Amino acid sequence: MDTVKNLNKWANAHTSYPLDLLRIALGIFLIIKGISFITNRQYLHEIMNQMYSFGSEMLMVHYIAAAHMMGGLMIAFGLLTRWSIWAQLPILIGAVAVNFIGTFNVQNFILASVTLILCIFFLFYGSGKHSADYYFKMQQ
Repeated sequence: MDTVKNLNKWANAHTSYPLDLLRIALGIFLIIKGISFITNRQYLHEIMNQMYSFGSEMLMVHYIAAAHMMGGLMIAFGLLTRWSIWAQLPILIGAVAVNFIGTFNVQNFILASVTLILCIFFLFYGSGKHSADYYFKMQQ
């Protein structure tokens, strides 16, 4: 617990608006990807055909869409950011790995890799000073 407190103190001392805007942009991007998974079922079906049906398609659609939309919303507001990112990590690792299982799509690989790197950064950095977490902490 002391490690998390030390990381929060460091992040709050070194926070800036560009990092907060980057966190908000990451959250909005994840929300858009979640909506994309719901509306573009043909794309998801093509991805699942590459993996030779390792899991149930409906289970993956519901987990990925819900985790992206709710997690993205929470990341954008800076509310329970680290917990939200923990929910995103399996999805993003799978998004990077699916390029090596099926046909390699460079654009999807770069997009998933950059998102994964940003999530790992915010996993350690936290939500920053301009977030709901910081606001609620100051209200105590």
